[in-house]
Amino acid sequence: SRTRSSQRYVRYASLGLLVTVAIVTLVTFGRLWRSSTAPTDAYMVLGGSIRREMHMAQLASSFPTPPPILISAGSVDPCIRLLFEQAGAPLDNVWLENCAESTFGNFVYSVPLLERWGTRHVTLVTSGSHTRRALTLARILFGARGIWIEPLIVDETGIPGNQETVLKTTLDIGRSLLWAIVAQVHKPTCNRVVSLTSVDLEQWRQRGFKCEHQAGIEGS
Repeated sequence: SRTRSSQRYVRYASLGLLVTVAIVTLVTFGRLWRSSTAPTDAYMVLGGSIRREMHMAQLASSFPTPPPILISAGSVDPCIRLLFEQAGAPLDNVWLENCAESTFGNFVYSVPLLERWGTRHVTLVTSGSHTRRALTLARILFGARGIWIEPLIVDETGIPGNQETVLKTTLDIGRSLLWAIVAQVHKPTCNRVVSLTSVDLEQWRQRGFKCEHQAGIEGS
């Protein structure tokens, strides 16, 4: 009798878990569908090539009122500010996330920031050689939070810092699937998020900095 009761409990518990997973999955897909039909309400630029930041600066200069722009582990802060200034793009609402050390980290640290802004539809700025892995990880990690991703591919003239391999992609996909579950209860915070308006060029010049040659920034 006790064995039968235990078996019934396991069956009911398993059924309850399956129902819960099904409900959560349906709710998430519903949120994603609604997010996919909404306009872009934030841009995210992946570090690894200054051409992505150059493209974003030019694009931002054409916005009447730019949405939030998050640059994750990009170029040195003053270089990004100079790019936006040269393009005549507004500096307000541009944020630099300097905690990530990998593509996986880009998304792990960015999701809490984007959620804080109420973001539902993100345009992801990256390079062609980096798109497949970046988009796969983003769709797992952002999709788990109901955030839709739309890629914006930037042409490269050199070799981006992000080099793709099958092993790297496989490992990143595996840990992204695990993190999508963990992130439901744990959200890491980055204490190195900087607003572009707060970047002090004079202070940086005293310390010394150098921008990539492609940026065409003189006197840095």
